[in-house]
Amino acid sequence: MTKKTDDVEAVEKLGKARDAIVSELRKTIVGMDDVIDELMISIFARGHCLLVGVPGLAKTLLVSSLAETMSLGFKRIQFTPDLMPSDITGTELLQEDPETHQRRFKFQKGPVFTNLLLADEINRTPPKTQAALLEAMQEKRVSSGGEDYKLDEPFFVLATQNPIEKPSSTAFCSTSWSSTQAIRKSWISCAV
Repeated sequence: MTKKTDDVEAVEKLGKARDAIVSELRKTIVGMDDVIDELMISIFARGHCLLVGVPGLAKTLLVSSLAETMSLGFKRIQFTPDLMPSDITGTELLQEDPETHQRRFKFQKGPVFTNLLLADEINRTPPKTQAALLEAMQEKRVSSGGEDYKLDEPFFVLATQNPIEKPSSTAFCSTSWSSTQAIRKSWISCAV
């Protein structure tokens, strides 16, 4: 086989996989066809997605359904004003060895160690916690105690944000997110 034939077959397989995933999602999520399409673009492009919309539009259900449909590891973080970076990335815990009674630090992985992370209401958390998530998104790793811990592959962050003002019902894709300038180019946004 030639490379051109292999490429065509790969694209056809990807198209079939996409159609199967979208078909399953549409059994649960109704009326969000454009958002589902843009979400699939973000996943296949190995990007991250921000779903913006008023409460009650099934943003969280969409993400959890996607994880289940794709058989990916899934965790959810409810972002709150008091959430600290270590709450999402993990922390060093002092543990005692039962046999030697020596104490040592052991890294306890946080919820960011998964394939698909739902960052729910991400605009409610402080910038330092957003920055910790951004680092994990960009670097695909977490640093703690002088050690680097690689994140699972594939790794996608799908975040939800409830806007202050009601957005239009038109879905859109862009490279913007919230008012935090440091992470503007890290997201593909999908408004519902």
